Formats: sequence, structure tokens, C-alpha cells
Amino acid sequence: MATRPERAFVGLGSNLGDRRATILAAIDALSRLPGVRVVRRSSLIETEPVGGVAEGNFLNAAAELRTTLTPRALLDSLLEIERRHGRDRAREQRWGSRTLDLDLLLHGSREITEPGLIVPHPRLAERAFVLVPLAEIAPQVVVPGVGRSVRDLLAALPMAQVQSS
Repeated sequence: MATRPERAFVGLGSNLGDRRATILAAIDALSRLPGVRVVRRSSLIETEPVGGVAEGNFLNAAAELRTTLTPRALLDSLLEIERRHGRDRAREQRWGSRTLDLDLLLHGSREITEPGLIVPHPRLAERAFVLVPLAEIAPQVVVPGVGRSVRDLLAALPMAQVQSS
């Protein structure tokens, strides 16, 4: 555990089953983690899938946390919540359908590159389905290593990508 609470952001997505209920249950599960407080969450947005795999649309959201968990401990907790919602990362197709996807987007002002953990999320700046809900709750947050705010990153995306979110 970290000594003082850090601001962290998580991206949430689902395109199988009752997507809305799954995302809301995941936010509830986040709020029940020791050392985690959900500060706010974005609205849910419907987005088209990315990655070229034929599948249904996603619901996406972002949540702001205050946490004393280290980035690794928070990631481990996110993966456990995914598993409890039926996700099996070992068996799924990359960028395929999933009951729940939880991504650690930001953890304080840290830049981390370790096996299985990269913060900020490596594709955060190029994905409208992450930036649109993140900009709703934290437009002014500057992404470490990029030096630009979430709002500026979203504004730099092609309009067609933003409109399909």
C-alpha cells in the first residue's frame, strides 16, 4: 500500500451480456476494495469496437479513484474483478468481445513500464472510447510522459473517431 492516497483513473468497457449492469457492478466492486474510494464516474457511452474483430458495440465509462494501493496492487484488483465477471484473458481473442474490461489508465503522475503493467495506458492518447468519458470527469488532467491534458488529447483526435464514440 502507498502511504498517501493517489488519484487514479480506470477505463471500463463491456460488450457482452447486460453491459450496463456489468459496468455498474464493476464500479461497485471498485468502491468495496480496501484502500480505494470511487470519487466520480463518467456517463456510459456506446462505442464501436476497435481492432478489426467483428463484435457488438461496447459500453464504456471512466472512473476516478483515490487509492492507497500501489499501481500493481490496483491492477491485480482490476484483473480479479474482471475474472469475477467471467473474463478469461488467457482464452479470449485479442480485441475481441468481453464481459468486462478494466484498464488502469493513470495512477498519480507516475510513468511505469514493467512486465504486465504500463502506466499511463499505452494507447490512452489515441482512443476516443477512453478519452471521451475521461474528459467528462477529468478534462484538465495532464497525461504523464505526454505532457498534454485529456481535453487536448481528445481535441487532437480525428472528428470521425470522436463521433463514433
